[in-house]
Amino acid sequence: MASPGTPSPRVPEATIARLPVYLRALHELAEAGSGTVRSAALATAVGVGSATLRKDLSHLGSYGTRGVGYDVEHLVAQVSRELGVSQRCSVVLVGIGNLGRALAGYDGFAARGLAVAALLDSDPTLVGQQVGGLVVRHVDELPAVLSGSDINIGVIATPAGAAQQVCDQLVAAGVTSVLNFAPVLLTVPDHVDLREVDLSVELLVLSFHEHRKASRAQASA
Repeated sequence: MASPGTPSPRVPEATIARLPVYLRALHELAEAGSGTVRSAALATAVGVGSATLRKDLSHLGSYGTRGVGYDVEHLVAQVSRELGVSQRCSVVLVGIGNLGRALAGYDGFAARGLAVAALLDSDPTLVGQQVGGLVVRHVDELPAVLSGSDINIGVIATPAGAAQQVCDQLVAAGVTSVLNFAPVLLTVPDHVDLREVDLSVELLVLSFHEHRKASRAQASA
């Protein structure tokens, strides 16, 4: 098992994507006073199969106890360690439109060890405004904002047309992880981790399922 603060080796990307969901469910169990949880119950809570959950947790060195299950507090600590929750990460947010403002004011980041440390935009009417306790600075100040800071995650909430240029600026300034909310596919160097969230795509997926449900209902009528 890896030492505290050291990521376990060779954790699959699919497992990493599920760890935050496990952590959320485990926090809810802990708040409800649960000391242990069986794999089947935890798997049901997060919407995966028991075998998948057990395999995911085995990558963290956690196998539970036969007939008892997993110790909730211990598992919270393991998953938190893997996700780096105990080591606070600073975030720069570029694009202070409606979505950007919502992200800047989201309290859940701090609870997960993430701190929005800087806000930037290119709109001169926004620069100088205070949002979420931070003053919005011009995007051209990005190198100065990041210089000497511990910011290593950039969040892009700009219009699609500006997203790639902003991404390039973030990478050039030293950001090594990017979360993109703009509805466009970005390209980054191999050393940069990129996650993309296109809300319109997610809604279209839901629209697909709604269409399927309506079609089945019509066919069975």
